[in-house]
Amino acid sequence: MQNHISRRGGISRRTVLAASLAAGTVTALGATGSPSAAALPLTGRQNLTGTWFSTPPHSVRPKFRWWWPDGLVDPAEVAREIDQIADAGFGGAEIAAVHHSIKDKAVLDTAHHGWAGTPWRDGVQAALRQAARRGLTIDLTLGPSWPVAVPGVTPDDTAAAQELAYGRVPVAAGAGYRGPVPEPVHEAASGATRRTLLAVQAARVEPANGTRKETGLDLDSVHDLTATVRDGALTWTAPADGDWVLISYWQRGTAQQPESGPHSAPAAYVVDHFSPAGTAAVTDFWERAVLTGTMRRLLKAAGGAFFEDSVELETDSLVWTTALPDAFERRTGRPLLPYLPALVLDRSNQVFAFEAQLTRQIRHDFWETVSHLFNTHHVTALRDWAHSLGMSLRAQPYGLQTDAIASAAILDISEGESLGFKNLDDFRCLAGGRDLAGHRVLSCEAGAYNGSAYSTTWDRFLRTMGGAYAAGVNQTVVHGFSYATAPGVSWPGFAAFSPYNGGPGYGESWGPRQPTWRHVRDIAGYLGRVHQVLQTGTPRVDVAVFRQTGYTATGIGASWFTATGVPLGWTHQFISRPLLDLPAARVAGGRLAPDGPAYQALFVEGDFFYGSTPTLALTDARKLLKLARAGLPMVLLGAFDQALTPGVPGPDETDQVRDVLARLLALPHVIAVTDKAAVGDALTALGVTSHVRHATPSTLLNAHRVDGDTDFYYLCNGKHAETVKPPVTTVDHDVTLRRTGRGGTVPYRLDPWTGEVTRMGRYTRDGDDVTVRVTLAPGQAMVVALGRPGLFGDRHGGHPHAVAGDADRVLFTDRGLAVRVEAAGTYTTRLSSGRTVTTTVPSVPEPVTPGRWHLDVEDWLPGADPTGTAIVRRTLTLDALLPWSQIPELADSAGLGRYRTTVVLGPDWPSSCGALLELGQVGDTFRVTVNGTRLAPADRLHPVVDLGGHLRRGDNVIEVEVATPLVNRLRAAQPAVFGAVARQAYGLMGPVRLVPYIQRPVR
Repeated sequence: MQNHISRRGGISRRTVLAASLAAGTVTALGATGSPSAAALPLTGRQNLTGTWFSTPPHSVRPKFRWWWPDGLVDPAEVAREIDQIADAGFGGAEIAAVHHSIKDKAVLDTAHHGWAGTPWRDGVQAALRQAARRGLTIDLTLGPSWPVAVPGVTPDDTAAAQELAYGRVPVAAGAGYRGPVPEPVHEAASGATRRTLLAVQAARVEPANGTRKETGLDLDSVHDLTATVRDGALTWTAPADGDWVLISYWQRGTAQQPESGPHSAPAAYVVDHFSPAGTAAVTDFWERAVLTGTMRRLLKAAGGAFFEDSVELETDSLVWTTALPDAFERRTGRPLLPYLPALVLDRSNQVFAFEAQLTRQIRHDFWETVSHLFNTHHVTALRDWAHSLGMSLRAQPYGLQTDAIASAAILDISEGESLGFKNLDDFRCLAGGRDLAGHRVLSCEAGAYNGSAYSTTWDRFLRTMGGAYAAGVNQTVVHGFSYATAPGVSWPGFAAFSPYNGGPGYGESWGPRQPTWRHVRDIAGYLGRVHQVLQTGTPRVDVAVFRQTGYTATGIGASWFTATGVPLGWTHQFISRPLLDLPAARVAGGRLAPDGPAYQALFVEGDFFYGSTPTLALTDARKLLKLARAGLPMVLLGAFDQALTPGVPGPDETDQVRDVLARLLALPHVIAVTDKAAVGDALTALGVTSHVRHATPSTLLNAHRVDGDTDFYYLCNGKHAETVKPPVTTVDHDVTLRRTGRGGTVPYRLDPWTGEVTRMGRYTRDGDDVTVRVTLAPGQAMVVALGRPGLFGDRHGGHPHAVAGDADRVLFTDRGLAVRVEAAGTYTTRLSSGRTVTTTVPSVPEPVTPGRWHLDVEDWLPGADPTGTAIVRRTLTLDALLPWSQIPELADSAGLGRYRTTVVLGPDWPSSCGALLELGQVGDTFRVTVNGTRLAPADRLHPVVDLGGHLRRGDNVIEVEVATPLVNRLRAAQPAVFGAVARQAYGLMGPVRLVPYIQRPVR
């Protein structure tokens, strides 16, 4: 989770990435740093019959982030909560010590109930045992809260997080300086008592190199004065050629503790994320203090994962580690110290600058080195240690200026988040690392919304996640499930993030405390089926975008593809430099990584993080040339004939890069363009077309996977980012899907809400292309499978289908092909056999609008204790449907409402007539019962229910059970926290209509 407030008053070091900063990448590949070292096998062939789709296994079902108040937990309650999660249809949980809502940490008694203490371990073991009984998976965070920290590390230890603080003193031309070495601009954090002087330098001010925020310096003038320091004092006379500045550099601990601590006694401190010592501090603590024999056996049997949240190292200065100077010189062949002025930071702001291009190159080389250290000594080392325990490593590898794309290739499971990620391209970065390394899962911390505690709707959650699935996500870790209670909390129990700074915090705390929990099994089933499809087989992606700076959580996309290509059906992922060294990065049949994402082309453009400058390292230019010569089509955007190196070039290196690029650009299947609008035409000229195509640009998003001879397409009417305006509108147009498998082609629609698989009745084929009509409401999703006839056990494989017609719908039924219409008339259907069939429907009953509704409400109120809920039953009769906030008796109510109405169908109601129940607006979850029969779960984002054969002549009782969030009741129960939240519109609001239809066979 991305932190938004720095505990030290500065800007949090999360993913606020200024364009002037450079990220590191991992280029040294080998046993310790190779992204391929931990590659997991891709999913094998799936048996698509039986319950493969309708009843997905626990392994693919959504999980919860499970927040504990450190070790203040009861094993019996822990086991109960495991049962609650399992009974709701979820697949597991991740135990995390998080309690931002508790101001007075003393009530948590960390001396006896801290993180990793005996009560905490007892709770974890209870969770593992009960999860094993229920078939669930339990993951553990590597430390309390975030970033990774363990007890026993002090701020002055070499294993603790380090910073490079700077001091500065101006010196006029020809003036002398006699005095102490300049003190750091910012004092050390409390607890950091030791510091080491790394260097003292003098540099001449060069205004021409300055910017609005940075003081310009002349690199050639930098003098190292460290050796002249005596007893902390310095004597130096400035030359007469301009003004000068003395700069000191101090290495010291950051004294950062994990969020909202303390969590343990002694307190935990954040470890150095760039050194073996920092990682050893974590692993040694676990080996010594946590991993008893029993714990080891339970963890190994569970097969879960260790988890690390986003890397939010807080410092007012530059992140540092002792080995940085040596590592920098080994990687670049140049010493680091002369470049330090261009690197130091003051609360995330650069302080000094040399000539602009050189400054960019220096910063690139520095952050590339940092990235290498992070991915080698932290990510890879922790992953290998997890494997030694029979576990895997899942992590959010962002928050620093490091190559998160390469990190995703190293991790067993990389994870993004719906809160901190700015758009879908942030997920596409991690997906590129996952897929080129051959991993299977991309996880998402899902559904955290600021200020939305107890008002989060599943509607909003589903809209958020729909696009993320199209961008590569296929595992959902729901944010979150709070342990039941903690000292001093109010109804409805302990919530990790609420109250937060006095108001509603981050949503949500799901569980039985929420009325919508009554229906949450429907949500879990939907998510599990989506995951099942998106974890099956291997991905297929149209284009790989080569990104030299592998940040994510930046919101920066790809030219043409993000704004223009995606609305036309194109898919893309980002890959970074180290991924080109992976075994999968080969070309066959014109495809990059043919056994994985099988990219049809590679797109290269200027580096967005450095003013879109066309840059390529010499090694990368040679790799691209090799791939192109193997037959991979490429499009380059920008003046790459005049490319520069991303880092400081060696002798003649720039000329060598341009020579290699000249040979690359001379190849017939490599096209260079200077206008991003020309990218699409360049792809067409290369013969590259997207797997999904539609003539009309729209908000339709897609993901494509292939399992043997079956293609799966996930289609969602979503948006690039949650804040995008105007809002998404209904999609209703033809979509062409490419079939990559062999054999006959039949399209099937897989309904993730009900688990039903049906053969589609109307479509056209043109070679490998299948065109279907897609109609999706905002946020709504569907799955189409293209496979052989009879793939899912259907009996209509050899029957002709409709290729055109004017009926509302054409579908296959148990009796064969049929048309469905909502109005009388004569309808024409053209079949794939060439025959045209006419169907006459003389009459269809008129739509029915139910009049009076009887509403029984279970109104939830605070009970006798913080976890108890009192229920008051209220009964109303409604002549018109209104939100509860507009019904005086229910204005502050929350809970469950059962709406009942009776629809009378006369004796002339046709036996072949069915009806759709249009519910209109519903807040939040709902279930429908007709004449005592509860119907299958309905699409929450398109609340229309097919009543099918459940209606009869005479009286028909329709019941709609609606569950709401709790916030309206909390506004009244806890006005100090929730009183500023406006009353929310919940309940069945309609308009509700019963729309009859006639279904007739096509003969």
